[in-house]
Amino acid sequence: MDYSSFMCKCIELAKKAKERGDSPVGSIVIRNNEIVGEGIVGGKTHHDITYHAEIEAIRDAVRKLNTNDLSDCSLITTHEPCILCSYVIRHYKINTVVMGLCVDEIGGYSSDFNILSTDAISKWQKAPVVITGVMKEECNLLHQK
Repeated sequence: MDYSSFMCKCIELAKKAKERGDSPVGSIVIRNNEIVGEGIVGGKTHHDITYHAEIEAIRDAVRKLNTNDLSDCSLITTHEPCILCSYVIRHYKINTVVMGLCVDEIGGYSSDFNILSTDAISKWQKAPVVITGVMKEECNLLHQK
């Protein structure tokens, strides 16, 4: 599947976050090729570190779909979900995670704390498919002034 059009939407959301002084991260949740949740980073705006784009997109999807089971959904995001976001992704059983940039030290996939693909937690179902590097250069450009 080509995730480019969905990543373009994430980049658009990330630019909104950047314009208001937050980190440039945007995320969406899709089901059946339709956006069911959107989120942007808002830690500085809301003075609350839990306002991560991925968590906001998941909260939006859970509210709109009225379910805690997102096993038929994918999450697309400009940056690798951190350890916190990765726990939330696993909790809601999201089946695919697509990202632009990896963030090695605190990433939930590429760091030593690989929450996205671990099978060490018995109550979690199958780990999501993880796709990296989608529109990586465009996502990287979000960090230029």
